[in-house]
Formats: sequence, structure tokens, C-alpha cells
Amino acid sequence: MAARLDPNNVRRAHQSLHHVVAVAPWNDQLLLQAVRHYVLPQMTSRAPISAWVVDDTGFPKKGKHSVGVARQYRGQVGKQDNCQVAVSLSISTASASLPIAYELYLPETWSEDPERRRTAGVPDEIVFRTKPLIAAEQIQRAVADGVPRAPVVADAAYGNDTKFRQALLDLGLEYVVGIQPTLSAWPPGKEPLPPKPRKSMGRPPKLRQRAPNHQPVLAKDLAAALAPKDWQTVPWRDGTKKKLQSRFAAVRVRPANRDFERSEPLPEQWLLIEWPEDEAQPTKYWLGSLAADTSLMALVTIAKQRWIIERDYEELKQELGLGHYEGRGWRGFHHHATLCIAAYGFLIAERSRFSPSARAGQLQLALPEVPHDWKPRGASATS
Repeated sequence: MAARLDPNNVRRAHQSLHHVVAVAPWNDQLLLQAVRHYVLPQMTSRAPISAWVVDDTGFPKKGKHSVGVARQYRGQVGKQDNCQVAVSLSISTASASLPIAYELYLPETWSEDPERRRTAGVPDEIVFRTKPLIAAEQIQRAVADGVPRAPVVADAAYGNDTKFRQALLDLGLEYVVGIQPTLSAWPPGKEPLPPKPRKSMGRPPKLRQRAPNHQPVLAKDLAAALAPKDWQTVPWRDGTKKKLQSRFAAVRVRPANRDFERSEPLPEQWLLIEWPEDEAQPTKYWLGSLAADTSLMALVTIAKQRWIIERDYEELKQELGLGHYEGRGWRGFHHHATLCIAAYGFLIAERSRFSPSARAGQLQLALPEVPHDWKPRGASATS
């Protein structure tokens, strides 16, 4: 980039660009807001916002000095790895999406180490927060900013968190979020027992209760109890070669997460289950707070909308340099990501404006030509 901008003063241009990314005190959240205001009208000119997508992505790192690096789960490889992890919130139409919030997850080993925090420039107000809590705060800011509302979709790392789901309900947002098959729920038509009868003395009991013969069941057991007629083949979008489809079933249940500590049972929700025909058992589960008259196809379409963030990360990393940042500081990490998202937002806006038939994931960016007399940084004078 320095050679492209100022081929006669590459070293000075490089230092200036590095300063803008790693040192300059501009606000990455304000820039992301400006990007959103620029891109949103173009995105929604052809289709409304259909989902808010919560996800996280990992960046493999060696050593221990890059901010937030630790041995932690990285979804791309499906196992523990030495990496950084960032949590994001994206807005999505049926065919386009844009990250509107992005924050590094800071493990406890970092948040409780004053020396590492000081060296990496971690702001004092940043404390340890779980990924679902970071995502909930991002969503809360988006609601406050007036972003057009849509159901929230997320994988089981977020959907299994009762506090995360409740935070969405408290904000008046619907959701279809992944859960583990071991999440407990009350079968259709059942709920925890009423409070115990009042005794002659003391306050009346308020908490719901269970009994040995009146217990919630696991989501996987609910799925196993369904009849063959309950499963339907549902398509959700066109793939590269054929329409994507699978078998699904949906039933109305009540989540049972420690409801014996509540005075009222949790509201009924959809339990959506996917069981591909070539699998021995169901493979995916979701909880959805959508209305009781929501069709199975609508449930599946929203649940599967999370795929679009995978395309975003693929393009951001492979074509726009999201994973190429080599600095170690908090500010530089977020500035670099914000500039990548700004570039991505420009491309999304241009796609939406001029190329309605362009297929997602095919940017086909051309590499700029390097000046013939340019020398790489650090090259010898005689090379």
C-alpha cells in the first residue's frame, strides 16, 4: 500500500500508515457506525434486514504477547488452539451481510494481568466478559442506535447461555439460536408444577417445583420421541450445484433452565431439530422465540441464515487482509479489523447498487501492479 500511495517515499508512507492503524486515537466504533450508515441503504434497497448474526472468529498466533492470545477453542479447526478470538455482530439480508460490531475477547489470564494489559494497551474499562456477554452488549448498542430489528441467530456457544437468550427477550428481540442436545425442556403441553400450598404461618411459596415423576427432558430425547410423520424435508436456499435441503421437525416446548428458581415458567418456544436422511440421529438443534404460528420453512430459513457470516469471514480474511495484522496491541487490532470491514462494506454497497446478479463469495479482486523500481522494505541497496 505504501508503494502504491507514494512510490518515491515508501519508508515514510509505510510509517504513516502504520501510525494510522496502530497508534492514532480514532474511534473504531464510530467508524463502524459510519460504514453502517453508508452501506445499509444499499443493502436494504432490494431486501429488508432478515437477521442479526452473532458469531466469533479465531486468528492463530504463536507466542504469548499478542493481545488476547491464549490457548482457546477455535471454531475453524474445531479444537483448542493458540489464537486470538473476536466476537462480531452482523446485519444480514437474504443475500448480503455486514459486520457492525467487532471486539476482541480478552481471556481471564489477560484481564487479570496488569503488566500484559499495560504492554498491549488494553483500556482500563475492559474487564473479563464471556463471549455471550460481549455479544449481548453489542446487540444492546445496536438496538439503542436504531438498527432495523430482525431475529438474532447464533450458534450453540451463545444459544445455550440462558442469560444471553433472556437478554434478547428483555430487549424485545426474537431469536433462533443453536443449542446443545442436552438442553432440558418441558415437552409440549407441560410445565413446572405450581408453588407448594401455603402453610398456616409465613409467606406463601412462590417458586415453581418439580416432582420425581414430573421432570423436564433433554432436547435429544424429545427428538427421539417424535413420530416419522413429524419430520418434513425443507429447502432453505440454492447451493452452488443444487438446492440445499434436509429433514426438520419443530415442536413447542418450555425451556427448563433452573425454572424451579422462578415464580413463573419460561414462555413457550420452538424447538427446531435437523435430522439429515443419511445420518443415524439428529445433528442440530435450535431454540426459537418466534410466534406460535410461524411456519417450519420460516424457522429453517432464519436458523440457516447464520451461514452468511462464514462467507463474510472468508472474504475478509482471504481477500481483504483481516487475518494479516501482525501488531500486538489492543488499539491496532481493532483499527485493522475496522478498516478491513470498511473496505468490505464498500464492496457490499457496490454489489447491492450495481451487481444484483453477482454471486456471494466471488469478488474477483485484481491485485494492483507494483512500480517497477519499488524495492521491498529491508531490501539491500544492490538488490
